[in-house]
Amino acid sequence: MDGSFWAFLGVSIFVIVTPGPDTALVIRNALLGGRSGGIFTALGVSMGQAIWVVATSIGLVALLVASEPLFLAVKLAGAAYLVVLGVQALVGALRASAPEAAEGAGGTAQRLAPRTAFWQGLISDLGNPKMAVFFASALPQFATPGDAMFTELLWLGLVFCTMALTWLAGYAVVVATIGDFLRRPAIRRTVEGVTGTVLAALGLRLAAESR
Repeated sequence: MDGSFWAFLGVSIFVIVTPGPDTALVIRNALLGGRSGGIFTALGVSMGQAIWVVATSIGLVALLVASEPLFLAVKLAGAAYLVVLGVQALVGALRASAPEAAEGAGGTAQRLAPRTAFWQGLISDLGNPKMAVFFASALPQFATPGDAMFTELLWLGLVFCTMALTWLAGYAVVVATIGDFLRRPAIRRTVEGVTGTVLAALGLRLAAESR
């Protein structure tokens, strides 16, 4: 492995471990759906990243980044989705007297189906054009120009997706491990309220950013 690959790993680690919408969503869904909810959310996020990687490799992401109206549409759609998820979490946190909140650890862990968690992770990542900008700007810097560039872009993207999946799945496992404590009614509402606020704030910030 040459130095450029290790440099790519360093950049990828920095991007992956920096908290963002994906991290907040995985934590929230692991709280609502247990380990499977968090891991399937991470799988959805990773699938979304893989789609961005393929789109980058064949040049579609470059067209998206170059098209201001299309880029804006994707950004606003993704921002709106994050805000909706955040508001849903806040509404759930505010329902202190709802029956499902009173059930505690025995009733809330399976509220979120794995399929729903997967699609939330996928849509959330595809609705974040900052991932498109990252892949379009970063991957080509670490690939060798020429006939093999397409393969190298896919390989680097696969490495990134695998690292991101591992990191986010780790969050899910940690939340699930301490889930009995976190899913106590008062604690669960607090955590859900915090993650809901974070998701909504990230959505609003995404909508407000120029690029």
